[in-house]
Amino acid sequence: MWDFIQNEFLGMRWLERLLGGWLDALGVDTGGRMGGSLLFFLYDVIKIMTLLCLLIFIISYIQSHFPPERSRRILGRFNGLLARIIAALLGTVTPFCSCSSIPLFIGFTRAGLPLGVTFSFLISSPMVDLGSLVLLTSVFGWRVAVSYVVLGLVVAVAGGTLIERLRLDDQVEEYVRADAIQENGLSSMAFRQRCAYSREQVILTAEKVYPYVICGIAIGAFIHNWIPEGIVSRALGETNPLGVSIATIVGVPMYADIFGTIPIAEALLAKGARLGVVLAFMMAVTTLSLPSMVMLRRAVKPKLLWLFIGICIIGILLVGHLFNLAQVFLLTP
Repeated sequence: MWDFIQNEFLGMRWLERLLGGWLDALGVDTGGRMGGSLLFFLYDVIKIMTLLCLLIFIISYIQSHFPPERSRRILGRFNGLLARIIAALLGTVTPFCSCSSIPLFIGFTRAGLPLGVTFSFLISSPMVDLGSLVLLTSVFGWRVAVSYVVLGLVVAVAGGTLIERLRLDDQVEEYVRADAIQENGLSSMAFRQRCAYSREQVILTAEKVYPYVICGIAIGAFIHNWIPEGIVSRALGETNPLGVSIATIVGVPMYADIFGTIPIAEALLAKGARLGVVLAFMMAVTTLSLPSMVMLRRAVKPKLLWLFIGICIIGILLVGHLFNLAQVFLLTP
């Protein structure tokens, strides 16, 4: 039953068979490079955009119950490690990309929450979310998805703990603490209003994300059908101990969310890349994109920014190597 849910419902393999049949009927050789690339592209675009819209609607509806002021009140009831754990968990119901998380991080900091708590949120928000759990399950299986989310939350909590213990409050720009956060009215919405808000978020997010999704799928289709398996295996497979480091370095300058990186990760894994290498690449892209670091620099001073980057890179490298060690277990049905 679970295999059916994972493959046919989440993975939408029926769609791949349907598209393959249509292309074959049109005379397209889906076993060749061009036909295989076209099938990969069409299947992943429809699958990912469908899941994207469905997940954004669900997550936006959940998020409508947690406007910044309400989240601040929830977090304000807790202290220490428990507060950082809850902040990391709240990060799972926020927008998908790192740039979208920074305004909320600023709002929480303005509200007077401890710096470690706000950074636990900032790390977890783009790195792990409900969308990543569902989409990773559809591609890699539940073991990989759950492990990815749990380890991402561990990195977020550990990073927030270190930042809080270093007492770096003076490294936040003054304007961030200048104004009090205001309630935005989400908590008073009725059911229909929440649904309308969720539909609006679907449209806004899809318009913003789809270029990166299409670009990621195009790259994935190219890797899947045109790059020889031996090249990927030598660069990112088990024979290269630096594969995780290479994937992290390559991923940092890029800008995408989980939906844009999944097709690339799927293609790399199929070509022989190690699981830890693939997931390290995904974490680096979603957590440490260059645009988000530019935005974050406007809120914090260089010392804190570089510490945040260092914590994330070390955490990503550790997670990548752990996944490499556990690859056989995690990918076994």
